[in-house]
Amino acid sequence: MALTPTHELHARRFGRNLGVALSLAAFVVLVFALTLVKVQRGDPMQGFDHSLRPEMLPAAEQGSGG
Repeated sequence: MALTPTHELHARRFGRNLGVALSLAAFVVLVFALTLVKVQRGDPMQGFDHSLRPEMLPAAEQGSGG
């Protein structure tokens, strides 16, 4: 038991902190869910790294290398 009663300011601050925490948790869950969907769909996870890779060329151009 607290020696002094909780001030009204602390109760309001707790409410705001709880709101921020729930918003952050919702954002983390959203990013996690989108990541799971991306991984399960099997899309290639390659970023643009300024180098030409054959798998990035359209199908018509891949066979005409010579």
